[in-house]
Amino acid sequence: MKKDAGTPVFLLAGGPGSRRSTPDPLLRQVFEASGRQNPSVAYVGAASGDNREFFASLSAYMKASGAGEVSLVRLASRRPDVEKARRQLEAADVVFLSGGDVENGMSVLEATGIDADLRRLFRSGKPFFGLSAGSIMLADRWVRWADPDDDDSAALFGCLGIAPVLVDTHGEADGWGELRALLGLEREGALGLGIPTGAGLRVEPDGAVAALGGPVHRFIRNHSSVERVEDLAPA
Repeated sequence: MKKDAGTPVFLLAGGPGSRRSTPDPLLRQVFEASGRQNPSVAYVGAASGDNREFFASLSAYMKASGAGEVSLVRLASRRPDVEKARRQLEAADVVFLSGGDVENGMSVLEATGIDADLRRLFRSGKPFFGLSAGSIMLADRWVRWADPDDDDSAALFGCLGIAPVLVDTHGEADGWGELRALLGLEREGALGLGIPTGAGLRVEPDGAVAALGGPVHRFIRNHSSVERVEDLAPA
C-alpha cells in the first residue's frame, strides 16, 4: 500500500518495560512525528472489546506523554454507531489501535467496514500507531490455528497492511513461536520482526524500519527453516 504523505507508522510493544517514566519516550516520538502540539487521538479498542479499564489507563498515560483529547472509537458492541466512529477517526490528529486479540480485532474492523476507512485515512496522511496486538493489526498478515492442538492447522489471514512488515510483539519468552509459525507459511526470504516488551518499531512510508527503545529481533524464512539473524539495533 502506497502512502501519499510522509508520516511514519509506529508499532509498539507495551507492558511494564515500556513504562519506565512519564512522559514515555516512545510515545513522545509518536506525538512529535504527528506535527501537532498535543495531538488528539482516536483510540480504536476493537482488539480488546472496547475495554473501558484499558482505555482509561492508556488514555491517561498518553495524555501524560503529550497527547491532547483521547476518544474511544466504540466498534465492538452489538450495534456499533459506525458513522460516529468514522467522524471520530476523521477528526482525530492520530489514530491508535489497542492491544488485545488480533483475530478478534480484525473481525470487528471488517464487520463494521472500518478497515477500509483506516486504510483510506492512512493513504491521506493520517498518522497511526499501535500497541501489542494493535501493532500486529497494522502490519500485513498474522497466523491462526483452526485447531490449537494441531500445528498443521496454522493458516495466514490478512491484517490492515498499513505498515508493510510482518511483526510480532512480546514473544521473546517463548523464542517467538508465533512469529516463526507465521514465517513458516511465507515465501522464502520473508523477514519477520519481533518487537520485545518495551521496544518499538518505526516504519517509514518507503518500508524502511528503525528500532526504538531497544533491539528488535529479526528472523528470515530460509528454504527449510526460520533462522534468527542479527538484531535491528536502535540508531
